[in-house]
Amino acid sequence: MVRFSALFLLFVPLAVFAQQRDPVSDAAAAFAAGDTATAIRLYREFLSEYSDAAEIRSNLAAALVRSGRFEEAIGEYKTALQAMPNNPQVRMNLALAYYKLGRIPEAMQELETLRKTKPLDVQAGLLMADCLLQSGKASGAVELMSLFDREFPENRAVKYMFGIALLRNKETERAQKVLDAVLSDGESAESAYLLGQAAYMAQNEVDAAKYLARAIQLNPKLPGAHSLYAYVLRSIGKPELAPEEFRKELEVNPYDFLANVETAMLLKQDRKLEEALAHIENALRVRPADPGALYQRASLHSMMGRVEESRKEFEQLVKDYPDFAEAHAGLAAVYYRLKMKPEGDRERAAASRAQEENQRKLEEMRRAAAQDK
Repeated sequence: MVRFSALFLLFVPLAVFAQQRDPVSDAAAAFAAGDTATAIRLYREFLSEYSDAAEIRSNLAAALVRSGRFEEAIGEYKTALQAMPNNPQVRMNLALAYYKLGRIPEAMQELETLRKTKPLDVQAGLLMADCLLQSGKASGAVELMSLFDREFPENRAVKYMFGIALLRNKETERAQKVLDAVLSDGESAESAYLLGQAAYMAQNEVDAAKYLARAIQLNPKLPGAHSLYAYVLRSIGKPELAPEEFRKELEVNPYDFLANVETAMLLKQDRKLEEALAHIENALRVRPADPGALYQRASLHSMMGRVEESRKEFEQLVKDYPDFAEAHAGLAAVYYRLKMKPEGDRERAAASRAQEENQRKLEEMRRAAAQDK
């Protein structure tokens, strides 16, 4: 009887344990079935007791990403990385979350850390190249993709990104050689987009418009196509069609730099200042140091009556970019509003000097171009 009682005491906990719910397994099943709300709830339920379970925290972050809750996901990925800093997939996922939020500098920082341990990871390389292009650093993207093209000569995604980088860097002849492999596979949205970019770089806007329209027809969600098409439409005398294309680009990528800046300027003209400012802030998430976007923000703050904020922004702009004539003029206007006439006169004179210098440089460039012909 004693032995039986002992055995019974041993098996009771096992039976109870077998009947208990496993929130991690249930969460994984819910995630696989597309029920992210349940997955998030169950993962959090588990982490409330086992907060050090870094892999489960990473799973929670993935569920948050699928739900579009990127800011929350970033916090979970960062916490997970504290426990396992050398996990490449978690760091890659963190970079992707930053990327999808338009926080390109932070995405690049994580990718640089990742590439120290996995320098030839294709996914990380492609994402880094795209981040460089969005940041206006085409030469850096060319340098990076040339390395991957040597290592993976048959990878079409690498060829495609390398070709785009070369086109953005105005290396059209070299781009043509790289893109032959992509273009030889027949018509596709990607090939039409590349041909459109090549035509645009060659200043053949009419052909560029045809190719880009075809790219959009084949794939309306191709990143960058609507934005460039809008820009080309303005060049061929159809500016009234551009705003709709910029709007469509922002549906595909809410953080497209060009689409945000151009949309902001249109809203600014219509005196929709709060909306315009939101688009400029999106643009600055991608390129925090872009002088044009910084100028627009300072100008909008001035128009909104945030004069002191605008003054500080314009002062920093003219310090960082002393030849930026419009920034000097904007600062002069702010000084006059603040009854700071001597400072306003100084900046107005600086604006005139900068404008004259910029015009002189432009004329020199035109003469040099004429001589080359």
